[in-house]
Amino acid sequence: MKTTSLLGLRTAIYYVEDLARAKSWYVSVLGVEPYFDSPYYIGFNVGGFELGLHPANGQKQPGPGGVETYWGVEKMAEAWPRLLSLGAKAVDQPNDVGEGILVAAVADPFGNVLGLIENPRFPNQA
Repeated sequence: MKTTSLLGLRTAIYYVEDLARAKSWYVSVLGVEPYFDSPYYIGFNVGGFELGLHPANGQKQPGPGGVETYWGVEKMAEAWPRLLSLGAKAVDQPNDVGEGILVAAVADPFGNVLGLIENPRFPNQA
């Protein structure tokens, strides 16, 4: 039986009100420039993991509960339907967020949200 495995934790996304201010602060804290920098998302490579900064919106706010973690997947087209077939519920449909990076989210049968990311640009992607 072939299964599509999760590749490991890849990304933690922090929702922020002021993307430019957050970028500047995290550059100071981390001592590195982002590897991905756009008006809608900023990504830092921190020890082989990604710290992402994303503008807050009506549904996703900064502060407690304002962090999402994403598990790497090789192929979203395989991982997404497999998780749904195992009883996960769709939270965010697979979405191309630019440059071939796909993200999605499901809720496990216990209500926990698992983010999924297929990111061919991120270093050390298995």
